[in-house]
Amino acid sequence: MSTVDGADGIEVVDHPVDGGHGRFELRERGEVIGIASYAVVAGDASDGADRVVFFHTEVRPDHEGQGLAARLASTALDATVASGRSIVALCPYVKAYLGRHPEPYAGHVLAPTPADLEAADRASRVAG
Repeated sequence: MSTVDGADGIEVVDHPVDGGHGRFELRERGEVIGIASYAVVAGDASDGADRVVFFHTEVRPDHEGQGLAARLASTALDATVASGRSIVALCPYVKAYLGRHPEPYAGHVLAPTPADLEAADRASRVAG
C-alpha cells in the first residue's frame, strides 16, 4: 500500500485487493472521502505491460469543488505510470482528466479491450 501525504491532512493511498482490483483512496485524517476504483489486466504478448483499468471515481459531496478529485486522479495516474503499467480510462472523470492533462500520460493510455471491460465489470460487482 503506497501513500502520498499532503500538508493539508489529505492523503491518497493505493489499496489493492486480491483478485486483480483495488482502489486509490482519498483520505482526510484517515477517513475515506473519495475513491478511484480500478482493475488490473495482465499484459499480452504484444505489449507485455499490465493495464490498470479505471472504472469509477467519486468524492463525497461535502468535499466536492475543492480540486480533490483531480488530486486523486493525478496521484493514481502518476502511480500507474511509475509502476510501468498502462492506463485504460473507462471512468468518465478519469477520461475527462486525461483530456485536460494529456501530458505526461498520453504515451501510457490505451483503448479498452474486451478483457478490460470484463475485468472492470467483475471488479465493480465485487466492490459494489
